[in-house]
Amino acid sequence: MPATFNHTIIASLDRQESARFYRELLEAAEAPSWGLFTNLQLTDGVLLQFAEPPVEIQMQHYAFLLDDELFDRAYARLLERGIVHWADPQMRRAGEINNEHGGRGVYFKDPAGHAVELITRAYV
Repeated sequence: MPATFNHTIIASLDRQESARFYRELLEAAEAPSWGLFTNLQLTDGVLLQFAEPPVEIQMQHYAFLLDDELFDRAYARLLERGIVHWADPQMRRAGEINNEHGGRGVYFKDPAGHAVELITRAYV
């Protein structure tokens, strides 16, 4: 069997809040949770596990490939919630999306301060 991506742990200040944020934004399904983890299941089988580590959280980058319709709904949610967003990873083009790589993209921060990117076309 070839290697596939199975799960990742996203450090959170409040795992319930972070899981709710991603669930609503990405329209992800809740998954059974256990122990220190609150889990979401993406349609491709990847499990997002949210946990509250006992250390200072270092910013990570998470990029999600969405179809155009889900991107529109997710971007509308960002606007409705007044979430600061940028068209570029350097955070210079505030309040915009980009039209690069043959699709659209946007950058913003999640409740724990992680950099999140939504794109409609894969880079490769």
